[in-house]
Amino acid sequence: MTTIGLTGGSSGFGAISLERFASSGARVFSGARAPSADAIPLDLTQLSSVRAFAECVRERLGESKLTSLVLNAGTIRGDDTHRTVDGYETTFAANHLAHYLLLRLLMPSLGAGARIVLTTSGTHDPENHAGLVVPRHASADLLAHPDRDDLNAASPREAGEHAYTASKLCGVLTVRSLNAHHDIRARHISAIAFDPGQVFGTGLARGLSMPRRFAWSLLGTPLGTPLRTFVPTLNSRAAAGAALAKLALGAERCPGGASYAALRRGEIIWTDPSTMGRNDDLARALWNDSARLVGLPN
Repeated sequence: MTTIGLTGGSSGFGAISLERFASSGARVFSGARAPSADAIPLDLTQLSSVRAFAECVRERLGESKLTSLVLNAGTIRGDDTHRTVDGYETTFAANHLAHYLLLRLLMPSLGAGARIVLTTSGTHDPENHAGLVVPRHASADLLAHPDRDDLNAASPREAGEHAYTASKLCGVLTVRSLNAHHDIRARHISAIAFDPGQVFGTGLARGLSMPRRFAWSLLGTPLGTPLRTFVPTLNSRAAAGAALAKLALGAERCPGGASYAALRRGEIIWTDPSTMGRNDDLARALWNDSARLVGLPN
């Protein structure tokens, strides 16, 4: 039986993926801040909640294994001043550290040939000219504590954008580390970084200012449809949700060695991430430093 662990399935295109999983007959362990009969409590801004979610999934799995682990939840804020209960910058903590911890805790529960799909963003790549401040680095310590970064952005908005794009670079680097990991390779598990493009009308922008939230929501209505004709990185929630489900369910084949799937004009293409996203030294350093921040061995 197909069994999936999922974050970010309560809204946006993640909710569409969840519907696809359910219609395929898959068993889904979905985490959500607002738990329901169909979701397990999960607050990505609290590492203790991540640990509790992972333990609940392991208990419910029993002797069975996960077929796929889909790490889809994400957030962006208007600045980088907010801190989690663990003392880390909120965007970096929710987008990267929480998912890193969940991944490490659930790795033993992945079955042979399983798939890991981590939703990232093309905004991590300067070549995409996405309009957001691009990552300067992938230092876990500086992203967790941006006040220690001597090159921190000049304005609150730029700082918030950097926290987001850098966290998405961290996702790409995590996938790179996974695909080089001896245990992952031995069990023929594949890890994929999924770039859905720009998908307006999702819950991603809930931490932004009111005008930016309004624009984000408005562009997610039919009024924003004409833009998708001219901008290849713009995608509907339906297209992004369907693509994420295809990747997680194995309905989309990975070309040999490919691990970065980008959605362009509603179609999945396999391409390369940014130059920093292909740096093995950065990937190893991020893996080890993230382990230290969440209290795990390297």
